[in-house]
Amino acid sequence: MSALAPLLVAIPAQAQSATEEPKVNLVIVYGEDSCPESTPDMITVCARKNEGERYRIPEPLRESVSPQNESWTNRVQAYETVNASGTNSCSPAGAGGWTGCSGKLIDNAYAEKRSDPGIRAGELIAAERAKRLSTIDAEAAETQADVEQQEEQILARRKLEEQASGQAPQADTPPQPPK
Repeated sequence: MSALAPLLVAIPAQAQSATEEPKVNLVIVYGEDSCPESTPDMITVCARKNEGERYRIPEPLRESVSPQNESWTNRVQAYETVNASGTNSCSPAGAGGWTGCSGKLIDNAYAEKRSDPGIRAGELIAAERAKRLSTIDAEAAETQADVEQQEEQILARRKLEEQASGQAPQADTPPQPPK
């Protein structure tokens, strides 16, 4: 019987492997990555996603309402604001709750100012003033040139009139503005 023992053991093993289905390998590939080839004992199935999804958190885990996924910052802030009422609380409950609202507005404004150092109101105002002053100077120079030209025309006309009437020419003085 010892000669039949290996034969009996080999038959069930071959029967099991013949009825066994091949393994399935599910692979996610990104962008233009190639899908691995299937082998006789393993079927490879590839799911293709955009290249932008390669290093992101899987979509089912991104938006979770589970309390375990809440950040520690949010948890601590929740503990800090429990029973916050009265002066400096910015709540409708309690006397002086409004005082905290103005403080929060001021704190938020300064935080916003610190978070975006590229925008400075003072610099924007100074730049706009410089732009306006540059146009004012140009307009003033243009107006001055026009006034001087008109004065020269008036003086030339007077000289012609005096020469035509035979009077002695008067000193070159610009006309006096009306009072």
